[in-house]
Amino acid sequence: MDWNQLNSAFTLFLSLLVEAMPFLLLGVLFSGSLQVFVDERKLVRLMPKHPFLGALVGSCIGFLFPVCECGNVPVARRLLMQGVPSAVAIGFLLAAPTINPIVFWATWTAFRDQPEIVFLRVGFSLAIATIIGWVFSAQADLRPLLQPSIARVVPFKRRGKGKAEAEMAATETSPLLQSGTYFLGQSDQPIQPEVMAMQAAIALESPVGKPLPDKLALLLENTIQEMRELGGVLVLGSAIAAIVQVFVPREVILNLGQGPVTSILAMMLLAAVVSICSTVDAFFALSFASTFTSGSLLAFLVFGPMIDLKGIGLMLSIFKPRAVFYLFTLAAQLTFLFTLFVNLYIS
Repeated sequence: MDWNQLNSAFTLFLSLLVEAMPFLLLGVLFSGSLQVFVDERKLVRLMPKHPFLGALVGSCIGFLFPVCECGNVPVARRLLMQGVPSAVAIGFLLAAPTINPIVFWATWTAFRDQPEIVFLRVGFSLAIATIIGWVFSAQADLRPLLQPSIARVVPFKRRGKGKAEAEMAATETSPLLQSGTYFLGQSDQPIQPEVMAMQAAIALESPVGKPLPDKLALLLENTIQEMRELGGVLVLGSAIAAIVQVFVPREVILNLGQGPVTSILAMMLLAAVVSICSTVDAFFALSFASTFTSGSLLAFLVFGPMIDLKGIGLMLSIFKPRAVFYLFTLAAQLTFLFTLFVNLYIS
């Protein structure tokens, strides 16, 4: 290690931050504004009931609610609790961090000399999210895969049943309509229906109807919190990219990055570990463009926003561990197959 290497690493680190920070701030402001000023419940009635169409529409909703992989989980949770079909909610959960105008713009800015990366990223993300949402729609009742606190307030409509019977099914399972006490999950403490009603009201509360000063205060609070959390992740990710590029021997990177299979696996693992925000991950990937295959860059850009360590932790607030494992496995397999095709037949 010498001063030249340190200077090079620090220069690369600062360049990544300078390029990425405006997009991070724009993404946080845009997603926060939509969550504060737009009520997504009005879209629930418009969602298609067909599983495949529902998954496709859900995957495209990111253009209306452009949120990163931190903001998509709360929105997906609200959609499920409001009765949106599971295919729509899961399609949105996986695609929204990538299928939105801010990420498209950021990716185009980073890879304007490789436009195929931009469009393949969008196409692969849309296809994978739609397929996984469609697969999960085969589970008629998603509640066994949800955390108990979420499952208890998710309405369930039996397929082939009329509206009256569907409402009866919701009445049978909704804790808000039961009397007496009951057990919440495995807890030994009985929970009163009034407590659960208050929790559900908080979970479903939308800031849209609040006065403008309250909305602006919520927007400011949300922006500060997300910039603090995501900014730290961005700094860490930029530091890792700079260190890898400068201090790891060039021949090691070339041997790993040029293999059609090893390069994809390495970048998928890096994407899961680094957990960098989707609004700026294109600039991180760009630092590897000269040494890694196009398919591996796509693997990083497609898989990371769907499944990373930060996202897994957030998903566990909605789903049970086995459901998150299913999501992780399907997303990894489909990403690997799609990007391997790019390495073998397109690059």
